Amino acid sequence: MRLIRAVAAKVLLATLALAPAAPAHADATCAPSAPGPVPTGTPWAQVRYDLRQLSVIADGHGITVAVVDSGVDAAAPQSAAAVAGGMDLLTPGGTGQRDCVGHGTAVASIIAAAPMAGVDFVGLAPKARILPYRVTEREIVDGRPQGQEGSTDAVARAVRDAADHAQVINLSLTQSTNDPRLRAAVAYAVSRDVVVVAAVGNAHHADGIDPPSYPAAYPGVIGVGAVDENGVRVAQSQVGPYVCVVAPGADVTVAARGRGLTTASGTSFAAPFVSATAALIRQYHPGIHADQVAARIVATTDPAPGGRPDPGYGYGILNPYRAVTENLPTGALNRGTAGGGAASPLPPAGARVVALSPAGRTTPLLLAAGAVLLALLILGAATVVPRGAARHWRPGPN
Repeated sequence: MRLIRAVAAKVLLATLALAPAAPAHADATCAPSAPGPVPTGTPWAQVRYDLRQLSVIADGHGITVAVVDSGVDAAAPQSAAAVAGGMDLLTPGGTGQRDCVGHGTAVASIIAAAPMAGVDFVGLAPKARILPYRVTEREIVDGRPQGQEGSTDAVARAVRDAADHAQVINLSLTQSTNDPRLRAAVAYAVSRDVVVVAAVGNAHHADGIDPPSYPAAYPGVIGVGAVDENGVRVAQSQVGPYVCVVAPGADVTVAARGRGLTTASGTSFAAPFVSATAALIRQYHPGIHADQVAARIVATTDPAPGGRPDPGYGYGILNPYRAVTENLPTGALNRGTAGGGAASPLPPAGARVVALSPAGRTTPLLLAAGAVLLALLILGAATVVPRGAARHWRPGPN
């Protein structure tokens, strides 16, 4: 299992190793996180998405997002109110509210960090509830193993449990093995109408298409790649048919475990932008099916290089505002399948996406009335204009 983590400005390549579950350690404390420069100013992802405009429409209230990761630090100032008691698959009896490597804490903050006086950083769905699952902390940093080891079985158990308690599951974890336990767990979550979002991984081979990355490549999963501030794919972001969309994943501002803020890079940190968007959609459109959430996300993306779909960019760059507010043609919301080599359902070729006003939703009755009025105006013009022309009338300037 691979993971990209950035502490301060240095990007570290780390591997979360999956093996048979190791004996759990009883220690309840973590070593202090490394100090580093704190990012200042409004994060570039927030500038791109204009969260002030989005926050008046939806904020994730009432939606639970499961973060299956290294745990989430419940003491992080901007996340404390959002982090519920989850499950610790490393330390029996734990709640998942401990994070000794900071990865899960960073992921959760992108989703639900609450506004704080004097801090520009805020989560995309700040009123969402975070349900943490601590499944592994094993990293290989600079060739040396660090942290507690987890297993694929632990991840599968976490996904199954999360499917019974959350509306969205974020998996910023990858592995190259198609494990039947993990596949079955993801299938169970999909069958429970849960939106499953997964990072596509950070092991891109420059010589061509990368091998499948799991769980991103499983049916029903929205696979997420990473782009930088200019909308260009991050070099390590993997390429393949399992990439559905891309989102900010370079020098992204996140909460640091036990202290303030830091920056991070990789697809691990692109995935939670999509998970947060799914939470916003599920809040704004009560009762919407998971496949329809996926359809909204991929049908409302901003253009990216290579056209649609592209192995590196999927169907484009995530646009949360459009995903939440736009009125899609009925055909675009038919249930379909994401992941597994086929991205989520899209509008029919040539279909037009119509913007919805945040103040209210256009009803079919109003649309029909507008069509009738337009037809009457056209009919009137067809009758009056020829008669006016006979009387040597001329259209005035606009």
